[in-house]
Amino acid sequence: MAASTLVTLTVADQFIGIESSRTAGAASSESSMSNSGLNTKELQKLNTVLGLIENKYFREVDRTKVLDGAVNGMMEALGDPYSVYMKKEVAQHFSESIEGSFTGIGAGVQLKNGKITVESAIKGSPAERAGVLPNDVLRSVNGVSLDGLTLNDAVSKIRGPKGSKVKLVIERAGHAQPLQLTIVRDDIDYETVYAHLRSDGIGIIEIRQFSLNTGDRFADELAKLEKQHMKGLIIDVRGNPGGVLPVVVSVAQPFVPKGEPIVQVEDKTGHREKTVSSGTGKSYPVAVLMNKGSASASEVLAGALKEEAHAVLVGETSFGKGTVQVSYDKVLTDGSLVKMTIAKWLTPLGNWVHEKGLKPDVEVLPPDYYTVARLDKTKTLAPDTIDENTKSLQIMLSGLGYKVDRKDGYYSKVTQQSVQAFQQKAGLPVTGFTDKATAEKLEELLVQKVRDEASDTQLQKAVNVLEQKLRVAN
Repeated sequence: MAASTLVTLTVADQFIGIESSRTAGAASSESSMSNSGLNTKELQKLNTVLGLIENKYFREVDRTKVLDGAVNGMMEALGDPYSVYMKKEVAQHFSESIEGSFTGIGAGVQLKNGKITVESAIKGSPAERAGVLPNDVLRSVNGVSLDGLTLNDAVSKIRGPKGSKVKLVIERAGHAQPLQLTIVRDDIDYETVYAHLRSDGIGIIEIRQFSLNTGDRFADELAKLEKQHMKGLIIDVRGNPGGVLPVVVSVAQPFVPKGEPIVQVEDKTGHREKTVSSGTGKSYPVAVLMNKGSASASEVLAGALKEEAHAVLVGETSFGKGTVQVSYDKVLTDGSLVKMTIAKWLTPLGNWVHEKGLKPDVEVLPPDYYTVARLDKTKTLAPDTIDENTKSLQIMLSGLGYKVDRKDGYYSKVTQQSVQAFQQKAGLPVTGFTDKATAEKLEELLVQKVRDEASDTQLQKAVNVLEQKLRVAN
């Protein structure tokens, strides 16, 4: 696996990995750097190569670019997808993302096996609305291939001003043909915590990312729900890419009894440091909703609440990222930044979820229309043809309650009749052909259904789990 970083695909980095304090990272680096560095022979080697490039290479070279390449090469040599070098502009975007406000399409990517691969799309972001999914491979942007590019170079191709469009060609497992998505870049003023109390007394707090203000926001919303006499709590971290380690610790504190561990961090010598809780625990039942886009800090929270607070995990197996990164920015004087893995994290009981993920106690897979590819609206789908887009059409029709006899991409008579029924109900010309207007209306109604709490099968199962616990308690 080659080097990677965690970025939004336009202007700002997205930190899917667990980040330690940047200040602490800088401080620790100052002491460690004094005991390391290039010896005379190593320094001579690098200077010799740089001299050869500047004096003998057949074209003029940008010295800064060559030096950046050398640093980037050192990070790539680690073979760690979460240890990266960021040039000044990218480092600035990274800082903005931690603060929770940035411009972009809202997706995290890494360089995985030489391919630009999506880790997660932020809920509510342009990328999420366009249907970008974890493990999508980005092949080109605006007609320019991303093959062979470094992650920084690939991201620079995708970045652009608010309101501008980026056309992505995506390779997705299970689809024979590449998908084409057009996404409008936008400002993402990122509220990370959303909460409400259901009429049955069950509270829901959704955490979309662990940014610097997330701990305070979570504490505020939790207090409001408890004042309303909440009976049980669902913490929803589906699609949450992670964030800052001290923040997730603060979120877990109230639920883990005092003196019990929340997380363990193990360095390369095998030394483990436990972070213990100062909380009191809660008397009401808790469930954690997660999916394959729940990564890193989300997994820290889920693991801690499962093992130390008797929470029930509901949904899908999580992403599986079990390492801790520190950002070193103060030691580099040009505004660039090195983010490096310095340890692995373990659950309170010592389990390492890396590349395995946390398995749910109650598995609930989402319906197929949750992850269906968007329709290509540049062409009209017609009866008695075979097309990958027709497969998506059939999944969408089925998700909206219309009859389908197949989902293999053949535009059958039944598919045509269902399209006609949909067009009639939607007030569209009844043709049986899926044109742009029909495709847009289909997607609009499907998005409404996906966002409808009553249609959320994973959430409803979590509610049922808590209701069962409450009945047993009473």
